Amino acid sequence: MAQILAIANQKGGVGKTTTAVNLSASLAAAEKRTLLVDMDPQANSCSGFGISKESDDLTVYHALLGEASARDILVHSNLEHLDVLPANPDLIGAEIELVSALAREIKLQGVLREISDDYDYVIIDCPPSLGLLTVNALTAADAVLIPLQCEYYAMEGLSQLMNTIRLIQGQINPRLTIRGIVLTMFDGRNNLSHQVSDEIRNHFPDKVFKTVIPRNVRLSEAPSHGLPVLLYDISSRGATAYLELAKEIIETGI
Repeated sequence: MAQILAIANQKGGVGKTTTAVNLSASLAAAEKRTLLVDMDPQANSCSGFGISKESDDLTVYHALLGEASARDILVHSNLEHLDVLPANPDLIGAEIELVSALAREIKLQGVLREISDDYDYVIIDCPPSLGLLTVNALTAADAVLIPLQCEYYAMEGLSQLMNTIRLIQGQINPRLTIRGIVLTMFDGRNNLSHQVSDEIRNHFPDKVFKTVIPRNVRLSEAPSHGLPVLLYDISSRGATAYLELAKEIIETGI
């Protein structure tokens, strides 16, 4: 049975998709059977593996609407142990089309049920919002991982996300846990990064990963080449950090 981990933060630009792509790649590099689910209409996780978001192929949109099965839309990545359920901008329509659907919050859960046993980890890249797509991801997940940028406004909105998680726990998915907060875009030369890191660790002493993701040029460059950073430059600080994060997740469990 796969461990299903949603990568969520309604604030954009915090390294959510970067984390989804590179954590998935790092788990696969550790020979863990991994599935990356792109639930963001921007489909940037697909771009991170060189998968076109402009094609007319079936995507997670069709699976959510019951027009295709998960196996119909699976794409094999350029890593041996990693598959992708792709998205494209059509996914924007799912927010509207599912509003009146019966059991609309559990559509993704149903999609994943048929294939989750084939994997050790399922990583879900959520959109930067707390809409129906994110609710579906949190309902399907065992745990949520929250990327948090080491900047002044980082904690704004965190309480809103926590409230949403509590609502999901109380009403739909009681097994959902907060797997942890991963600090991203950390600049060791910047006092503010250290201040934000210290404050987050003080507020959530048992919920912050030891691994910190640095601000790294190679991490920023890799998506433009359609590659996760460990295939683009495995010697970079960004690649090392995500390999360490994967190791921490594997060793500590959900």
